Amino acid sequence: MKATVLVRPKGGILDPQGEAVERSLRQLGFAVGDARVGRVIDLEVDAPSAAEARVQVERMCERLLANPLIESYEIELQEQGA
Repeated sequence: MKATVLVRPKGGILDPQGEAVERSLRQLGFAVGDARVGRVIDLEVDAPSAAEARVQVERMCERLLANPLIESYEIELQEQGA
């Protein structure tokens, strides 16, 4: 099972990288607002079902991949070969 995790700062949390990206894009003439910079983590999870894979990835996020106090995360699962 392939898993993709998107981690980004929660709303209201300072995001210096996002602010720098937003400022730079505006200087280049783009009309943007509220840029947030996160990270993408791709994993292959050995699990018997999608439900079990989601449980495992959620535990990974809570223990290592994301700081649940200041970051939110989204999990996308995809069957192998799909």
